Amino acid sequence: MTDREKHIPYLRRCVELSLLARESGNTPFGALLAGPDGTILLEQGNIEITGRNCTGHAERTLMEAASKRFSRQELWNCTLYTSAEPCAMCAGSIYWGNVGRVVYGISEKHLAELTGEDEQNPTLDLPCREVFSRGRKPIEVIGPFPEVEEETAAAHAGYWK
Repeated sequence: MTDREKHIPYLRRCVELSLLARESGNTPFGALLAGPDGTILLEQGNIEITGRNCTGHAERTLMEAASKRFSRQELWNCTLYTSAEPCAMCAGSIYWGNVGRVVYGISEKHLAELTGEDEQNPTLDLPCREVFSRGRKPIEVIGPFPEVEEETAAAHAGYWK
């Protein structure tokens, strides 16, 4: 198994979490936090609609929970997996939360193609790599993954106007 292949099961779980978020009335995004040994520590789907929280993105909500549960040193050795590239807000929370690696399924550009002009997702054209590059620590970013592109896009099918 190659280094990239080991990330695929986690990304597929993020797609499952995005489907669960959609089924619960939220936008279809999911994220999880894996420890250094690969154990899944936390999982989160978007909650912005049912939670009536404009910052209820999966990654930001996950980081809020993670920062209450783990030390900054522990988080640096973790990986945050997400179905779609983190937006600027989520990238900021990952940065401040001190997670050392981010792995995502589809790019922000691809997401913008899926969501179109839907007012629920006024996508910022600001890649997470660019957000992280402005900081003072080397957060590793791996993505996008063509291997999960089709199933990630399928989770969004028919959702956006």
